[in-house]
Amino acid sequence: MSAVVDLAASTGVTGSLGAVAYGLAAIGPGVGIGLIFGHGVEAMARQPELRGMIQTNMYIGFALTEALALLGIVMPFVFGK
Repeated sequence: MSAVVDLAASTGVTGSLGAVAYGLAAIGPGVGIGLIFGHGVEAMARQPELRGMIQTNMYIGFALTEALALLGIVMPFVFGK
């Protein structure tokens, strides 16, 4: 990690590596949320009578996936300088 910081300092790059890390950490939950809602809509279109159960499971999956994004935003503060 020190080599990355030294390289960034020698090239004049300034900023927070934590912001870059969070940007990369947000990709996974973003894709996961898209998949959850996309497949949920597809499931409701196939079986409209199960809409309530599918929607409940969708929101539970959304909450768990969003928790990963919140952990990603906390990690730079925990492990930062």
